[in-house]
Amino acid sequence: MRFFAFMLFISLFTSTMADEVSLTLNGMEMKTISRSDFALYPFSELFLDQDKYDNLVKELEGSVYEKPQNASLDKNGNMISEKNGYKLNHKLFKKKFNSFFFSKNNETIEIPLQTIYPKVDSELLENISQKRISFYRTTFNPKNKERVQNIHLASNAINNYVLFPGETFSFNAIVGERTTERGYLPAPEIVKGELTEGIGGGICQVSSTLFNAVDIAGVNIVERYSHSRNVTYVPPKRDATVSWYGPDFKFQNLHQQPLLIRSKIVNSHVIIEIFSSETFSIQ
Repeated sequence: MRFFAFMLFISLFTSTMADEVSLTLNGMEMKTISRSDFALYPFSELFLDQDKYDNLVKELEGSVYEKPQNASLDKNGNMISEKNGYKLNHKLFKKKFNSFFFSKNNETIEIPLQTIYPKVDSELLENISQKRISFYRTTFNPKNKERVQNIHLASNAINNYVLFPGETFSFNAIVGERTTERGYLPAPEIVKGELTEGIGGGICQVSSTLFNAVDIAGVNIVERYSHSRNVTYVPPKRDATVSWYGPDFKFQNLHQQPLLIRSKIVNSHVIIEIFSSETFSIQ
């Protein structure tokens, strides 16, 4: 008898509840959901199915996420302002969803966002781009188009990177995996003393140029390996070989100010400059 009364209560409770709600972002509908889709069987709308809710949250996370963009300098040194990023505000969305799920009225839920601020804003970048503290240049053969392509991609990847005090720079982490999907091409590289073709061949010239530039800037070299035979673009033992599944080049900023890496290709040269604030000094 008690079970029958309980089921009758559920039937009366759910019959009065509106079932659908629109999820909007900046006033535009992204998705319509039904209350019944999130009800925990067999208790209907009295209890929330947590697994289904978690799947909805995961879907929304992917839909609303915008990565923040650091301020940067273009090739002429002009400032490109930073842009805020956004992610789902979990706490506020949960509150709004519960209000919809356990209420009796139709609602439109504006998906709440949380601002993600970029690590480097225009003010900081302006401050640490005042003083060039080191510089290094290497030369490459412009006729090898595949190798030149790889050099350009790796150079662009590290350009405008800001390394804060105490942080460690990893070439592999910043440049990322060298794949054809990302534009890298097969080009000559040295593997175990032998010259062979590999995806991304040539980027070691960028890592080697970077090593020589930051070494002058007084950083702590955490990890560096030389090629198994001499290369032409730097003096013997002044290179830094890298491989996605092998050696990395890492260094740590021991200074009190951030370091700004500026990397560019000019004609047949890789040019890397390290900047910081006017108050920077190498101890």
